[in-house]
Amino acid sequence: MSDPSASVFVRCSGGHLHWGRYGAAGLLLVDPARGVLLQRRAWWVHHGRTWALPGGAIEAGETAVNAAAREAFEEASVPAGAFRAVSASVVDHGEWSYTTVLALADGAEARVANTESAEVRWVDPEDVPGYRLHRDFAAAWPDLRDRVGQELVLVVDAANVVGSRPDGWWRDRHGAAERLRDQLAKLAEAGVPDPDDSAITWWPRIILVVEGKAKHVTGTPGVEVVAADTDGDSKIVEVVAQQQGKVLVATADRELKGRVGALGASILGPGTLRSQLDEL
Repeated sequence: MSDPSASVFVRCSGGHLHWGRYGAAGLLLVDPARGVLLQRRAWWVHHGRTWALPGGAIEAGETAVNAAAREAFEEASVPAGAFRAVSASVVDHGEWSYTTVLALADGAEARVANTESAEVRWVDPEDVPGYRLHRDFAAAWPDLRDRVGQELVLVVDAANVVGSRPDGWWRDRHGAAERLRDQLAKLAEAGVPDPDDSAITWWPRIILVVEGKAKHVTGTPGVEVVAADTDGDSKIVEVVAQQQGKVLVATADRELKGRVGALGASILGPGTLRSQLDEL
């Protein structure tokens, strides 16, 4: 049952009416083979007969991600287990905000599930502007289009990050790498801010590259572990070269930064990463 306290209109600082006391959220579901999932709103709802994303008001105490997933199930019968959230972007209207959760589909099927939806359809991203779009979705689409199909891959130079803090790691390099892995697993769940846009949060795919006495560390949910037989830096460069998304490399090694930078990767300093981990 919907939260009645959330089901009100809010007038933003621009003078427009928006649905949801606590803001609203929608799910931008992407399937590489089928496109993006759009919903045509029923004639009787706000901005009826326009196309947008499955979504709606955020309920009290609910996260934007949970709200987007709930609304996608209620309106388009898309179960939460059928996709993986990769990023969220917020458009702030002052007294009201809208969060778009971008997710990758895993064979998700969709159908009209309640009276708020007139139709749901997979649409090629290039064809989206040709539809009669909801006003706010039309304004947001150019920026969203740039991120369709993207994900953030965080590649972590384990030796460099572990060695950045003098906490006795040299006495047990394997154990220190495992502790870093477990912290990174929490980060994968909590998300990281985009290095270039504070309005965007990513839930990254994390690859931890280990070497030496730590090379037998195994992966855990949320963190893939890759062992370097000899040269850890070369293995990191190899891993970065294999990625197709937005890549962020956590290292302070000057030469390595140059090598991965030449491949288009951005750099995250170990101190910044450690600060994010300490906040979890």
